[in-house]
Amino acid sequence: MGFKTVVVHVNSSAETERRVRLASQIVRMSKGRLVGAAMSGISRFLYADHATAMGVSMAAQCIDEARQNARASLQRFEAQCLMLDLQSFESRLLDDQAADGLVLQSRYGDLVVLGQANPDDPVSPLEEETPEYVAMNSARPVLVVPYAGHFEAPFQRVLVAWDGSMEATRAITAAIPLMEQASKVTLAVFNAGREPDTHGTEPGADMALYLARHGIRVEVSSQVTSIDVGSALLSFAADIDADLLVMGCYGHSRFREIMLGGASRTVLQSMTIPVLMAH
Repeated sequence: MGFKTVVVHVNSSAETERRVRLASQIVRMSKGRLVGAAMSGISRFLYADHATAMGVSMAAQCIDEARQNARASLQRFEAQCLMLDLQSFESRLLDDQAADGLVLQSRYGDLVVLGQANPDDPVSPLEEETPEYVAMNSARPVLVVPYAGHFEAPFQRVLVAWDGSMEATRAITAAIPLMEQASKVTLAVFNAGREPDTHGTEPGADMALYLARHGIRVEVSSQVTSIDVGSALLSFAADIDADLLVMGCYGHSRFREIMLGGASRTVLQSMTIPVLMAH
């Protein structure tokens, strides 16, 4: 079991190199293939009507410029892969908006790697990846990489947020290849007493047993907090010096309006370590 195909978002962001490096390390662990996906930013739904909705020359100019920017990002991606001596990688250029293109590509990979939104990064709106949209709509788990910091895989200290939900179950299952390489895995259960029907008499014990059958040794930590769970998770991650957080992504979407749950929103805004999410 492992990530045989990892899709990483490639754009002009200064953080691209950091997430490509981390994605390449994950690929090496599974002897898989790294796919660099760059989107022109032109919606595939609008693209077909450009020639009629706009002047032909104007449409062609806009599309050419957008494609040139995407190609330039992919050239940097390929150069970095060669520098990292990565044996298996490829580039994909899509005429699509960044978030929609990543959601589409998620169907053909095991993991999508993208970056946390950086309000200070002058990336074109056409290249913005919108992590919350991708996490909510992706067919596969996503690994969101903070815009600041240095990160290495294999991860050594993994914090898992367990609340008994389907979303958390999917995230945990997806993270098994990463947890198998870790030296310490902590399963955190917050305010379990408020939902006894979900956790039973020993909160976290059933999930710990499930992971143990995969050869993963887990320490269960029952936490009680009066602050929001997202902030409590990030604080606990800092306390145990975790280098990866695994959690479900909660919320719903209407068209492109994302209504994230409080914990998911807090973590995506304030994260300081990579977060593996699944919806």
